[in-house]
Amino acid sequence: MIRKSRSFALIFFLAALAGCSTPLTTREKAAGIGALGGAAAGGIIGSTAGSAGAGAAVGGLLGLGAGALIGDQLQGHEMKEDDQQQRMDQAQREMNRQQR
Repeated sequence: MIRKSRSFALIFFLAALAGCSTPLTTREKAAGIGALGGAAAGGIIGSTAGSAGAGAAVGGLLGLGAGALIGDQLQGHEMKEDDQQQRMDQAQREMNRQQR
C-alpha cells in the first residue's frame, strides 16, 4: 500500500512539473526539493514509529515550508545580483559612450 502511494505521489509530482509552461523559480525548486526530502525523512521516521504515511505527510509539509523559505531567500539574492549587474552594465555602456 505504501509503495503504491509513493509511486502515485511521484507520478503526480512529475506530471505537475511537466505541466508547467514556464520554468520553475528558485523558490519553487527549493520548495519541491524540501517537500520530497521532508517526505522521505518523515516516511523513514514514521515507519519506525508505526505510521510511515503520516510521517511522510507531516515531513513533506514541513519540508515544503522550509524549502520555500530558503528558496525565497535565494531568489531575493538572485534578484538583487541581477539588478546590480544591470546597473553595472549600464554604467559601463555610459563610460564607453563618453570615451568616444
